[in-house]
Amino acid sequence: MEKLDRIQINPKICLGQPVIQGTRITVSIILKLLANGRSIEDVIDLYPELEAADIQEAMKYAAWMASDQILETQTMS
Repeated sequence: MEKLDRIQINPKICLGQPVIQGTRITVSIILKLLANGRSIEDVIDLYPELEAADIQEAMKYAAWMASDQILETQTMS
């Protein structure tokens, strides 16, 4: 995995949730906004301290986390 230098995880910031470096904006809030149809530009309008690269890195982090998770599923017969 490539280095993600815009994501910070610190137990003293937002209870250890991944945030954009130097902010208290969590990766999860960014992803929720995008999942609900907001564009990258919309997210930047809501949080002007963010850059497009921050949002792209939040998406990369989420993709990495999703691919690293193994869940047992029940197959339908």
